[in-house]
Amino acid sequence: MKSLLLIYNPNAGKRAIVHQLHEVVYRFTEEGYKVTVRPTMKRGDATQIAAEEGHCYDRVVCCGGDGTLNEVVTGLLSYPEQMPVLGYLPAGTTNDFSKTLNLSANLMKATETALHGEQFACDMGDFNGRTFVYVAAFGAFTEVSYATPQNAKNMLGHLAYVMQGIKSLSQLKPVRVKVEYDGHVIEDEFILGMVTDSISVGGFQGLKRDSVCLDDGLFEVILVRNPCTMEEFSTILNALFTKEPDGNVIGFRASEITFTAEEKLPWTVDGEFGGDTKVAHITNRKQAIEIMRG
Repeated sequence: MKSLLLIYNPNAGKRAIVHQLHEVVYRFTEEGYKVTVRPTMKRGDATQIAAEEGHCYDRVVCCGGDGTLNEVVTGLLSYPEQMPVLGYLPAGTTNDFSKTLNLSANLMKATETALHGEQFACDMGDFNGRTFVYVAAFGAFTEVSYATPQNAKNMLGHLAYVMQGIKSLSQLKPVRVKVEYDGHVIEDEFILGMVTDSISVGGFQGLKRDSVCLDDGLFEVILVRNPCTMEEFSTILNALFTKEPDGNVIGFRASEITFTAEEKLPWTVDGEFGGDTKVAHITNRKQAIEIMRG
């Protein structure tokens, strides 16, 4: 009999999985899987469970938000030679990466994709030795995900992120950063730096789907220079959301990037605090994990 490990975060989003767990498990069982269910109790549990048990199963399914997905992927990558196929049931507040994977927010529809979707080898990222799934970033708006209280996320949903983002506007601070990639060097003052493999970051879908390839070994990199006027700031926002050219927005693709700042920068990794560092070395782990997508 095939085996399946379901790792779920009972506190994710509006706790939808708690109310639909029986239906999800029944559907997996109906497809011939012997299902083991493991809830997470605290931060880091999903990584430990995936690392210690994941390689024993034919399929691992993660249910939660982007942070839970990050933890499960981190755990699975500790056994790259015995990698099970990964399914994802998005149940968080924003679920950025699920949009890129074309997954439904409906848990039962996502369950069908975890069973019968397209299996493909997906790129993952490495940030100073730490795994990330879809984004590593510093600067404006990047702290919104981890700075928004969980109770506000549960009550207000995406509006909570919008409100936190507006609050961060008053705290914009440019930082001088040297960016090195593929023999190129850029040095300037930036209010935002983002390395991503997703059409959605923080709930805002700024990258067009056809510009993001999840298995080519390359990241989309976006750097935003410090605007001098509100007019410049407005054109920057327009460029980020419409992909129209703007002199203050730099975009390129690369597999390996090093950021060196004059002072320690707080980074966000998959919506969680990634630490303060002067030097961030980011590499693409091409086709690192087999995952199901819509």
